[in-house]
Order: sequence, then C-alpha cells, then structure tokens
Amino acid sequence: MDGFFTIPEIKFRRNCKMANKWVYTFKEGNMTMRNLLGGKGANLAEMTEIGLPVPQGFTITTEACTQYYEDGRKINDEIMAQTMEGVKWMEEVNGKKFGDLKNPLLVSVRSGARASMPGMMDTILNLGLNDDVVAAMIAGNPDPAFERFVYDSYRRFIQMFSDVVMEVGKKYFEQLIDKMKEDRGVKFDVDLTAADLKELAEQFKAEYKNQLGSDFPSDPVEQLKLAIEAVFRSWDNPRANVYRRDNDIPYSWGTAVNVMPMVFGNLNNESGTGVAFTRDPATGENKLMGEFLINAQGEDVVAGVRTPMPIAQMEQEFPEAYAEFLKVCETLENHYHDMQDMEFTVENKKLYMLQCRNGKRTAPAALKIACDLVDEGHKTPAEAVAMIDPRNLDTLLHPQFDAAALKAATPLGKGLGASPGAACGKVVFTADDAEAWAERGEKVVLVRLETSPEDITGMKAAQGILTVRGGMTSHAAVVARGMGTCCVSGCGDINMDEENKKFTLAGQTFTEGSEISIDGTTGNIYAGIIPTVDASIAGEFGRVMAWADEFRRLKVRTNADTPADAKKARELGAEGIGLCRTEHMFFDPERIAAFREMICSDTVEERETALNKILPYQQGDFEKLYEALEGCPVTIRFLDPPLHEFVPTEDADIEKLAKAKNKSVEEIKAICESLHEFNPMMGHRGCRLAVTYPEIAKMQTKAVIRAAINVKKAHPDWDIEPEIMIPLVCEIKELKFVKKIVVETADAEIAAANADIKYHVGTMIEIPRAALTADEIATEADFFCFGTNDLTQMTFGFSRDDAGKFLNAYYDNKIFENDPFAKLDQTGVGKLMETAIKLGKPVNPNLHVGICGEHGGDPSSVEFCHKIGLDYVSCSPFRVPIARLAAAQAAIAEQAK
Repeated sequence: MDGFFTIPEIKFRRNCKMANKWVYTFKEGNMTMRNLLGGKGANLAEMTEIGLPVPQGFTITTEACTQYYEDGRKINDEIMAQTMEGVKWMEEVNGKKFGDLKNPLLVSVRSGARASMPGMMDTILNLGLNDDVVAAMIAGNPDPAFERFVYDSYRRFIQMFSDVVMEVGKKYFEQLIDKMKEDRGVKFDVDLTAADLKELAEQFKAEYKNQLGSDFPSDPVEQLKLAIEAVFRSWDNPRANVYRRDNDIPYSWGTAVNVMPMVFGNLNNESGTGVAFTRDPATGENKLMGEFLINAQGEDVVAGVRTPMPIAQMEQEFPEAYAEFLKVCETLENHYHDMQDMEFTVENKKLYMLQCRNGKRTAPAALKIACDLVDEGHKTPAEAVAMIDPRNLDTLLHPQFDAAALKAATPLGKGLGASPGAACGKVVFTADDAEAWAERGEKVVLVRLETSPEDITGMKAAQGILTVRGGMTSHAAVVARGMGTCCVSGCGDINMDEENKKFTLAGQTFTEGSEISIDGTTGNIYAGIIPTVDASIAGEFGRVMAWADEFRRLKVRTNADTPADAKKARELGAEGIGLCRTEHMFFDPERIAAFREMICSDTVEERETALNKILPYQQGDFEKLYEALEGCPVTIRFLDPPLHEFVPTEDADIEKLAKAKNKSVEEIKAICESLHEFNPMMGHRGCRLAVTYPEIAKMQTKAVIRAAINVKKAHPDWDIEPEIMIPLVCEIKELKFVKKIVVETADAEIAAANADIKYHVGTMIEIPRAALTADEIATEADFFCFGTNDLTQMTFGFSRDDAGKFLNAYYDNKIFENDPFAKLDQTGVGKLMETAIKLGKPVNPNLHVGICGEHGGDPSSVEFCHKIGLDYVSCSPFRVPIARLAAAQAAIAEQAK
C-alpha cells in the first residue's frame, strides 16, 4: 500500500497469569471481532491491518463492560492493570509518555458498541493534560501559536471531561465561552488568544469546583479511569436504553472503550479535522460527501460549533492529505463493500484515520446504494437485500409536501437538507417538551441551537428537527437519518433565544407553539403548515422489493377494514387481507343506531330486525374489499369487542335510542350500565357474543357470503374464497357451536343463490388455552391466525392499555428490555405459538397459519414467524414493505447458516 505508513512491531507485554484478556491493541484485532471489540474498535484494528494511517491505541472489550456491571459498577484491578499495560504499549509505539512533562502522551477516549448507538457517551479529547503538563509543553515550544493551541486543547478537555464524565452540564462552560467572546468582541472560538484561553481554562476549573465541590482531577491515570467508567456507565443511560429498545440491541452486549493517542487538528492552520461519507447518505449518489474544518478538533464538526467547509475544499488547503484521503476512501469501500462513514484528522498536513463504519443513510439512499453495489459487482442481490434496515422503509412512505402548495409558499430561510421528508407542526425548544406535546397528540418540530445525545427521545417524538448550527454530519443530521426523521440543520440565519423559547428568522418571531414547516430534502423553512401528500415510490424501491419477493417464503397480508386501506396495501405489495375488523364498520351514524337498537332489544326477533338494517351495509363493505383485493384472500374477523363499546354516552343519543325502542331513558341507561364489566377485555366479547346472540354471527355470515357471490359473478376469473375468522376461542366445543351457525347459514345462502363458492372457517389463537389445546381446535379449524396483541396480554397478564404506566420501571430495572406489545416475546408468547403449530399441523395437514397482531410488521418478530413455520404475516398497510423485506432477510439468513 504505497503511501500508507506502517507501525513498528512491538509486542504488547502481558502478565501470562491473567485469566481474561480484557484489552486488545489495534494490532491484535480485526473486523470479525466486532462482538468483543465493538464496531469502532474492530474497524480501527481492521484499518490497521490493511495499512491505513491509524494512531495506534487499544480497545477495552465489551466483556469488560459486562464485568463492570457484575462487579457493582466498578472497574476491577485486573481490567485496570491490563489498561495500563495498553498505555505502556501505546507509549512505546508512539514514542511519548503518559503524564510526562517533557514529551506527554495525550489520548482520546471513545465509546464503541457493536451496533452504532446514538445516545452513548461523547468522545473525550486531550485526556492527560493538567497545569504542569500544559506549562511544560509551552516551555518546550516558545511559539505563541503553540501556546494558544495548548490552552485551546486544555480548555476543551476540562469542558468535555466535566460534561461527559462528571455530568456537569456543558451549558455552564458555553456561557463562559460566549461571555468571553462578547467581552473580546469576537465571533468564533478561533479568534480568542492564548491569554483568553488560559483565562477560560481557569474559569472552567473554578466552575468545575463550584458545581462539584472538588478540584478538577490532575492525575492522568485517575482521569483515564474516570473516563473509562463514564463510557461503561453511558451504556445504561436513559437515552441509550430508549435507542436500544427501538433497535433490538440487547442490554447484554455492553460497549467497548477505545483509547487512542491524540492527533491534533487544532494544532495550527496546517491542521484540521473532518467527517466524510464515500457516498451521499441522503441520496445515495456515488460521490464523496463530507465536511472539513481547519484548526479544529473533531467535536467542532459533529457538534456544529462552527459551520464547516465542504470536503472538496480540503484539496486546496491540504492537497497531499486530500489525495491520500481519496485513496483511503477507495480502499475502504473496496474492502467493506459498502458506503463508509469516516472521521479523520490532519496534523501538520499529515492524514490520520480515526474511525470508519458502514454509514447511516436515509431509506432512498439505502435503496440506491444497494442497487448500485449490485451493479458495481460489490454485492449479490441477496446481500443487497440483507444490508437494508427494514424499519427505514417506513420513511419512504411518509408524506411529502403538496407540490402546488409548496410552489405557492415562500421560504423564510434555508438550512442544509440533512434528512429528507416533509415535516410540519408546532415549534418546541426542548426534547422534554417535544415528548410531552407529542404525548398529548400534538405534531411538533424540535428547534435547537444544536442537538446532543440527551435530545434523542425528543428527536424521536418530533415530526422534524431544525438546528441553527451543524452540517450534514452533525449529531442532528446523523441521528435523524438513522431514525428516518426529517431534518434541516445549520440554518445560521436563525437568531436563537433558547432560554426564552423563541427565535427570529427573516424578521419573523417564532415562539413555542408557532406553526412551521421544514423540507428535509431542500433545506427550506416555511412559516405555517403546508399540506402534505403521500410519497411516491422510486424505481430502486421496486427493484429491491422484487429481489426480496424472490427470496422470501412468508406471504405478507395486511390488516385493513376499508377499501382505501386495502388498495394502499395492495400498492405496497400485500397478498391478501389477514385481518378485517368488522366492528370498525359499525360506527357509521346510521349503522351504530341500528346496532344500539339490537343491543337494547328484548327478543331474538327484535335483534334480527335491527341487524337486518345493518346487513346491506356490511355486505357492501365486504364487496368493496373483495373488489380491492382482486381475488386475493380476505380474512374477515367476526365481531370482537364487548357490547359496552357501542352504547351511547351522550344524553341526546340515549334519548334517540329510547324513542326508537319505545323505552324510557332510565331503562336504556340501566341496559347500558349492565353491559359494563370489571375486566371487559376478558369478558363478554369475541365468540362469546356469538354463543349468546347467534343472530349476530348469522347476519355477518350472510353479508360475507352474499358479497362473495356478487363479486364472483362480476369477476368469474377471480378466486373468491372468504375466510371467516372466529375470535377469542378457547375451547373446541365453543368453536364447534359457532362454526355450526356459520356453516348452516353460509350453505343456505350458497344453495339459494345456486352459486359455487368455497369458504373457510378458522379461528384466532389469542388465548393461551387455545394454543395449548390446538390439537383439538385444529380438527374444526381450516386456519389459525395468531392475534398476538391479545395473546401477549393474556400470557403476561398485562392490560395493553395500562401497561405503559409501569413498564418504564421494568426497563429501568432491566426486567424487560422492550415493550412486549411492540416486539414479540419469543420466549413465552413465541413458545405458545410454536406449541400451537406443532400440535395443530399433524392433526390437520391443510391448516394454514398466520399472524395478524401488530407484531406482523416488526422485523424481529417477522424473522421469528419465518423460523417457526408460519405461512403469512399480516400488518398495517404502510408496514407491508417492511414485512416483505424482513421476511426475505429471514430466508436469506437461514440459507446462510
């Protein structure tokens, strides 16, 4: 590798008696050791192995993090001893000494889990500095520019260490910097002199003592130990825990710690720092994209403290380092066969690589990059399908601004289009406010000077994010792209007043609650709300989904109750309806009136009369669904909720019902009152209603069959075979009873119409007893469909409506890692599902089995459904592409084993 440097072969001394290896130098690892070294550590080792210019340091393993928690949040002596062995090795390789006055080794400390984790600890730079080291460094180099650099590094270290390790808020230090710049009449940190920065360092130390009551630690070994503890501690901070729950990252993984010798982008004007992507992470275009700052350290680019220059400008400033960097980019893409996200520093015109990883990208970019990598010969179609995060597809289907409305609107300002999409809502200024407003149903846009890991939950709650500072590689931009949230960053024209929760842009003042619209593609910012339209699906989307459909075994259906939902799901690739909830069709004003009459009837005849008013509506609904599905299977679930959900609560509605039934208002109120149950979700609902009121099942059967007969007449070439699903069965005799009503009614309808229609009668498995007696139930059921919302509720004994009130305590105490209603509990609920299949299939070899709870659109749950042999998953329309891709990935992963 001509032009790349090599490092001396120096053996890492080790006490052979040590039982566990907690520390690996960058010379000892490679990218296959990701689980042990974390993503950052494994990639630094891999870059070292292929000869790239990496400052040589070491990684403390993820196992050491796990041990830290096992030891009661303490770093044991063995881990610390090996860490200091690592420091000695680093001293020999780099020719500097940790804590030495004449030739000090300064280090950076970075977290690095095996999966990229926004919300983890920020990097600490310049660790090892203290008053004595600073004085000795300056005494050894009388150049005033060097003195400024030393004090700049020192004040940065004090601020970072205080904020990141000791959890003193960085705002205290920012206020001191801002005051200093104001007093000196300068705009940027780089304009402060050595004397200014020296004074600032003293102010920072005083602020540290003021906040914590003790002096800033001067011993480099103590600084290092505290920093490592802080990295381990950050694995369990609330932000990291929220991100882990959303992204299926187990708590047990832990994080690694990377310790590297410092290279200084803030040394002088022949030094700098940058972040770059080998392809555009927003669009996927195959061109180098990134940002660079002269005389700066890494956090300046990421935090957006100064607005950086485009990476191409680096060629003018540092032509040799830029040429070498282009070579590195090519090497890394060819090595990893994927788009790379890299951090680097130039010190005295020499290039150093500090990080590489597969870059986060928007959904459109992910699809384009996947297709391009196949076309370029880097990936096979199966590998391309496997590399796309299914959850990201959701963002492709998000609305865009209506073109006509957008044309008529005038942008107030413009930032960088950092994460595509359209977002509009009410302005909020803090992450906590974003969460609180979103919880009460408000759509919000989070506006910040710059975001930090603390803001992760608020960013998640917001429709979009707007920042004053920061570029395309700032924290806000990277995290937003990863989440698929619209983001506009770096709008420097905004005059921000965070303290008073207001900002001005183009002469207009926005306060909390003001309405705003932002375009994450163009970067434009608009006052007020601009209407949005459904997104259109780009060509690469179709290509990737076609590949996915080739590989997957699972069918994908949709949960849809309306023709519009069914049509949208079909557009997105649904192969049928796995769940049509008929009760949603009852709430139209004319229908609900008739249904309430049925509820308040005294005789079977009265109930039938009321139900006959609903029959034509139900039949019409089903006809429209069959039309929308064009011969694909449609599973219709009979009435499920308890009757109290349908009764009137308003006085006017009660009076109207009393008049229709010729009863007094008091009588109607008494009937309504009698329907309320202590635990309605485990009460008189589902098939129990059909046992009590068989006429409901008869009416619904007539509607299903008549609709099928009519649509089949109009489309003789379509396969119209209705699937009637009986909910909440827990006993074979119960299913037999309801099925008899359905079959007798359906057969009579088919005979009367002289039609040739087939139909199927199956059941939802949503009660543990049904799963455990599935061998009996399968003798009467044509199909099973797991209703995992209720099955989860019944298995855990949690109410899904109330569990949210206490689940946070379960997450905090590591009893649960995620919400069992969002991610399928494979250990308990999954075991019941597996049991039901193993019991049911031998009894009824033609039994087909699906899932229609919310889990049907969750990638990890889809993978489990593939593994246990389900025939299909069913999910909401917009999750259909996610399920298709997840099903393909499950099949590809199985093939690879």
